Amino acid sequence: LRLGAPLCDVALATERAALDALAERRPDRPLGVNMEYWAAVLLHGARVPPRLFTPLFVCARAAGWSAHILEQKAQGRPIRPVARYVGETTRALEAVPGWADIPPAHRLAG
Repeated sequence: LRLGAPLCDVALATERAALDALAERRPDRPLGVNMEYWAAVLLHGARVPPRLFTPLFVCARAAGWSAHILEQKAQGRPIRPVARYVGETTRALEAVPGWADIPPAHRLAG
């Protein structure tokens, strides 16, 4: 990462350790960290008080929740989201736009 923030290094190491432990325990169930994990790191870096993290997450989602409620009321039934990813399943880091611009010392291990 180009941020050079110590918290980002800790967050990356924590994320990697958690994902490795989860993969070891449940190889049949690949998991990733949720959006709030990195949002909290960014909010902390922006010096937002931690007591405001949850309210900010709620505000960010309120419009979507409201839209779902209105849609469910209009349809008369709950939404049962189903999604299927149709993009590339693997991609080399070198193929990601901007990869060559990141100094080697700041690149994540693939």
